[in-house]
Amino acid sequence: MSAMPSCGVMSARDYAALARAAGLLEQTSFAMKIAAFIGRPASHALEMLPGLANWQLVRVIEQAILKCLRIAIDSLDGTPPSAPSRWVPPVTTAVTGGLGGLFGALALPIELPLTTTIMLQSIADIARHQGEDLARPEARLACLEVFALGDRRSGKRADIGYYATRSMLAHLTADITAIIIQRQTVDPTSPVAAQMAGEIASRFGIAVSERIAASALPIIGALGGATVNMMFMSYFQQIAEGHFTVRRLERRYGNKAIRNLYRSIVVERLRSRDRPELPRPHIDWLPHA
Repeated sequence: MSAMPSCGVMSARDYAALARAAGLLEQTSFAMKIAAFIGRPASHALEMLPGLANWQLVRVIEQAILKCLRIAIDSLDGTPPSAPSRWVPPVTTAVTGGLGGLFGALALPIELPLTTTIMLQSIADIARHQGEDLARPEARLACLEVFALGDRRSGKRADIGYYATRSMLAHLTADITAIIIQRQTVDPTSPVAAQMAGEIASRFGIAVSERIAASALPIIGALGGATVNMMFMSYFQQIAEGHFTVRRLERRYGNKAIRNLYRSIVVERLRSRDRPELPRPHIDWLPHA
């Protein structure tokens, strides 16, 4: 077995890839992106959601994640494209979002499982492009983890963000993977699978609620619903790109080394953000050549 390279010999290209991945994984929340789009906080629209009580919304989200879990457990086969498509999945989900905009919350039990399935296939394409072997159950379940990674409630603490979510899901993923290897299958409704689906759904539900709230605003309508769904897909494509870039670098340099370097990148960005910007000096007095 060849020696694992250390981060001390990491190439500039790989470091840039890790820095980009950290930027994607620690980016502003989907709610903030929506707020910039519609000109007001999406959370203010949550009270306007018609037709579905909160418990019904949670149930719809759980069913959508369970469907994706079944797909991830069974297979995510297919010939991988030369590069993951960045526009076909958003356009496809725009159509489903348009239907949601036209029919409102009544369409959610049909629209959300369809949207999440399209998203899972796009996430799988990104995973393959980053070198994941989707014949391995653990790699397929890593695709499902992306839905949980869009929860940006962790605030400014770099120790409870991306890696904390992965650590929380790791033991569940390991248990399901062990069962699949031993029995060649696992019941998606088994306690461990249901627990994983519930954990992911609780985090994915934050972004889903924000998406629905924005789409429910009268100023949005069908056209806006399609646009919001495109933004929703693109947001999770970016999360997937960051997630599988980190996993690729972990395979090359080791989990601990990449985790420590990732943390240092995030901490430095937080310090730079909090550091007051110094006024730029005036240089009008410099003589012209």
